[in-house]
Amino acid sequence: MHKSSRVRRGYTSCRFGHLHYRACGAPQPGRAPVVLLHQNPSSSYEYEALIEALGEDRLVYAFDTPGYGMSDAPPAPPGMAGYAQAFSDGLDALEKTGELTGSVDLYGFHTGTLLACELAMARPDRVRSLALTGIPMFDADTLAEKLAYAENFPTPDAEGKVVIDLLSNLWNYVVGSRDPRLPLEKAVFNFADKAKVLDRFTWAYKGVWSYDYARLEMVDQPAFLLQPAEQIQAVSLDAAKRMQRCTVKEMPDLDRDIFDIAPERIANELRIYFDQLGPADR
Repeated sequence: MHKSSRVRRGYTSCRFGHLHYRACGAPQPGRAPVVLLHQNPSSSYEYEALIEALGEDRLVYAFDTPGYGMSDAPPAPPGMAGYAQAFSDGLDALEKTGELTGSVDLYGFHTGTLLACELAMARPDRVRSLALTGIPMFDADTLAEKLAYAENFPTPDAEGKVVIDLLSNLWNYVVGSRDPRLPLEKAVFNFADKAKVLDRFTWAYKGVWSYDYARLEMVDQPAFLLQPAEQIQAVSLDAAKRMQRCTVKEMPDLDRDIFDIAPERIANELRIYFDQLGPADR
């Protein structure tokens, strides 16, 4: 199991309370820091190996989405724009302390792609560019079906059937269907990371499945889609076509568990993209 002593953890503040992060590296002249936004229902834990790899030559922060990981929860599901406003608060709080200043580059995975787009639109003064993997832009009928499932997900019952069924399905997906190169021990830790938010499991999903994907067209910053051959590959490639300035690179030999299987490779693709944009204003 990957565990790095170089990745540090801490808290900053946002409108919902404490905003937890993992970080690595130090500010580098001419290189913008990178902020990572994770998928649902994970936390920044999924990025630990990527954080360490990117932190070799730049400053990296990875936030826990409010209500996930170790970040305080909002009072109700705030939607993608609401979560992004909390990240905007975090950027401001870290700038005040001098920990994270100037322009940043973003990277988002699955749910994090929409969070990155919303943060980029909300903070053009801070976000220089964004990179994305797996934009979940399903067709309207599929989105409606998924949203209905999320909105009507049953609350825990005294017998425990709702929780047990949820955990069983989650185990089968995260552990049972894992990439064969991923050790069982790491898969179990990935499962535990996702399982800790049982009472808010569908909160971010409600924002994903109700998202107005026409908003992708409003992202002004340059964007980069780094796309493996995963289940949502086709819809992600279609989504990238809706963005004003999005270049695409596919990774046909990768599918799932990419941050455990190929963190160095992903880090290298991201640094090539971010660095070709030129020196960052600091």
